Amino acid sequence: MTNSICTPAGFLAGGIFCGIKASSHKRDLALILSEKPCTAAAVFTTNRVKAASVLISQQHLEQSTIRAVIINSGNANACTGEAGMIAARTMAELVADEFAFPASNVIVASTGVIGVPLPIAAIESEIGALADSIRSDESGEEAALEAIMTTDTRRKSGSIELNLNGKPVRIGAMVKGSGMIHPNMATLLGFITTDAVISRTMLDTALRQAVKRSFNRLTIDGDTSTNDMVLIMANGMAGNIPLDSKGQDFDSFASGLETLCIRLAREMARDGEGATKLICVSVSGAESEDDASVLAKSVAGSALVKTAMFGSDANWGRVLCALGYAGLSFDPAATAVSFKSRAGSVPVCKNGESVAFSEESAKRILSEDEIDIEITVGTHSGRATVYGCDLSYDYVKINGDYRS
Repeated sequence: MTNSICTPAGFLAGGIFCGIKASSHKRDLALILSEKPCTAAAVFTTNRVKAASVLISQQHLEQSTIRAVIINSGNANACTGEAGMIAARTMAELVADEFAFPASNVIVASTGVIGVPLPIAAIESEIGALADSIRSDESGEEAALEAIMTTDTRRKSGSIELNLNGKPVRIGAMVKGSGMIHPNMATLLGFITTDAVISRTMLDTALRQAVKRSFNRLTIDGDTSTNDMVLIMANGMAGNIPLDSKGQDFDSFASGLETLCIRLAREMARDGEGATKLICVSVSGAESEDDASVLAKSVAGSALVKTAMFGSDANWGRVLCALGYAGLSFDPAATAVSFKSRAGSVPVCKNGESVAFSEESAKRILSEDEIDIEITVGTHSGRATVYGCDLSYDYVKINGDYRS
C-alpha cells in the first residue's frame, strides 16, 4: 500500500513541467483526480486579499461535488484583476474538458509570486500531458508534490488507515509551504483525500477541528498569504456505514484526520524558510484551550524568541515578554518555563522569576534541531501546542531574492 494522497481508493495524482516561471525548470503543474464524485470541504485564507484561485474554488465548492484539483506553482495569480479570474476559470475548464465533467467539479489552487499575470497559455498547451501523468501510486504523488513546491526543501505527505465498524478507511494528504506562514489560515496548500463515506456537514466539522489544532497552530514568519487552502475530498469508495452524525466512528475519523494534519504541520514548521530547528511551544494551565493557543502563538511568533532559539540562548525573559503582549489575562507570578530537547530538560523560570540553571546545559539542550518550550501559566485545564521554527540569516536571503 502506498503512503500518499493516492492511498485512499480511487484517487490519482500527477505533475509536469510547463514553464510557468521562466527561471525554473522543475515541475510546476499538478493534478489530483478522483474516479468518483467527492463530497468536499475546505478552509481558505482569512486574508482580505484573495487570489483568483481561492475565489473560484469557493464558488465551485458551494455549487457541486468535486472530482479534481489543478494546482500550479511559480505564480500566485493574486492581485491580477479580471484577467486572473479568467485564467483561474480556464484552468478548471481545461481539466473539465479533458475528463468530461463540469468545470464546477474542479478546484483550482495556485502558489508563487503575487501580482504577476498567470501565463495561462503555458497551461493550455500542456493540459494533455498533465492528464497523461496521473498515477494511482506514489510516483504520481511524488510528481504532484514537486509541482506544488516553491521554497520548500522537502516533500510533506502521509496517510493513515482507520477501522470503522469493520471497514478499512484511509486518509491521505500532501501539503506545501515553508514561508509566509501564520495562523488563520497558516499559509499553505493542503490537499487531503479519503475513501470514507461521510456527509459534507460532518466532513466540514472534522476538517475545521483538525485545522484548528494543526495548520492554525503553525507560524513561521507572521505573514498570512493570499492563496491559503486546505481541501478534503471524500469519494465514498471504502463503503463504510455513512458518517452523517456524531458518534464513535465519526470520532475515530476526526481523530485520525487531526493526527495526520498535526504530523504534517510539524513537518512544515521544520521546513520553515531558513530554519534550522523545529520549535514546539506548549502552554498549559490556561483558562481555555483557545487562550492557551493564543499565548503559545505569541511566543512561537516572537522574532526575539525565534532568534534566541537560533543562537541556542536560554533567554527565557523573551518568552515571558511574548506572553505578556498576547492580549490575554494571566498571572506572570504563577508562570513557569522549561526548555526541553533530546539532550534533556532545564527549568529556567518559576513563579515568574529566574531559577538557577547551568548555561552550559541549557546551551546543549537548545543546540538540538527540535526544541520544546514548555510553559505553565496557572492551574486551569486549557492547554495547546503551537508549531514554529527559529529565525536564521537564511530567511532574509531566501526572501530577499524570491522574485528572481
